[in-house]
Amino acid sequence: MSLNAQPVLTILALVPCGKVVSYGQLADLAGLPGKARWVGQVLQRQDTTQLPWHRVVASDGRLSLAKGSEGWQEQRQRLQAEGIILRGDRVPMAQYRWQPDLAALLMLMEY
Repeated sequence: MSLNAQPVLTILALVPCGKVVSYGQLADLAGLPGKARWVGQVLQRQDTTQLPWHRVVASDGRLSLAKGSEGWQEQRQRLQAEGIILRGDRVPMAQYRWQPDLAALLMLMEY
């Protein structure tokens, strides 16, 4: 079975400034429950320069790139520029997790 990456990219584009999603949450919102690792692979393979890739973090709020790497530093800086205050090296998920109203989300999606 081949999975379609477009719903993942569509949902990612909707994540608002100052909010984050986890890989698993992004998978769930895209209608692909249990596919968090696959979402990570999709984002790794896609050109995400036009998408807010930096708003996707691990379920516990950790930045997903190798600590200290150029990408990790860029993700951290982008999140901080959006007003997200990290505690240590983690995003406080209870404070910054995007919790869209599913009815509103469906209205934003293109079919």
